Amino acid sequence: GREVDAKNVAVIFGVTGLVGKELARRLISTANWKVYGIAREPEITAIQSSSYCFISCDLLNPLDIKRKLTLLEDVTHIFWVTWASQFASDMHKCCEQNKAMMCYALNAILPRAKALKHVSLQTGMKHYVSLQGLPEEKQVRFYDEECPRVSKSNNFYYVLEDLLKEKLAGKVAWSVHRPGLLLGSSHRSLYNFLGCLCVYGAVCKHLNLPFVFGGTREIWEEYCIDGSDSRLVAEQHIWAATNDDISSTKGQAFNAINGPRFTWKEIWPSIGKKFGVKVPES
Repeated sequence: GREVDAKNVAVIFGVTGLVGKELARRLISTANWKVYGIAREPEITAIQSSSYCFISCDLLNPLDIKRKLTLLEDVTHIFWVTWASQFASDMHKCCEQNKAMMCYALNAILPRAKALKHVSLQTGMKHYVSLQGLPEEKQVRFYDEECPRVSKSNNFYYVLEDLLKEKLAGKVAWSVHRPGLLLGSSHRSLYNFLGCLCVYGAVCKHLNLPFVFGGTREIWEEYCIDGSDSRLVAEQHIWAATNDDISSTKGQAFNAINGPRFTWKEIWPSIGKKFGVKVPES
């Protein structure tokens, strides 16, 4: 189709993921946006729009990145909603791999994107706690964006945030977004919790089995689980990237949470009812 003459040009890294898909959908439905979508493989049902261009790219391959991304000279907004998951998230190798991936991409785009206005990074709630699992202390804590980092932790979230700050050097506005348990739909996302739950519910219904919670009692009764609708998170990304009133070259952090916290014990019966399966009483 005819190429759109766009005022804003976005590149979405991780476009087939839970939030990446929603970002692309929202941007191309808005006038004056052109979108480059970056992922290794396209979505099963491809986005059909003259405002959208999918680019297959291995972000762990610097040669592939240089060949494909140095051409994107018209980019005005970068959305980084992807991560490399080959290593456990609390390992130093995970930090190194994710840093390299973002570094390759920024090195390809930043020198050529002269009209770049904003870079948006997505990390998560584990910014505030250890990636090694549940804390030993059982005290309920509430976290805001100003809470300090965990001192004894290999956390690639910190590495990416520091890299972005270094690369932009106070010249381009940026924001970091921290969702909780992401809820959305994607065929390409490795950590697609809701998709897995739907498959489990469908299997239970087909085999006429009880819809049993598969975790421990501790997880069943865990008090503070924050859900994040991928559509809401995408809207927050766009709001921060296009709102001059809050834009800052020093960086802005935003928690991206639906609202009320929940426990699995509270919502499991409602999930079972939605799937039409029997939920054990205990």
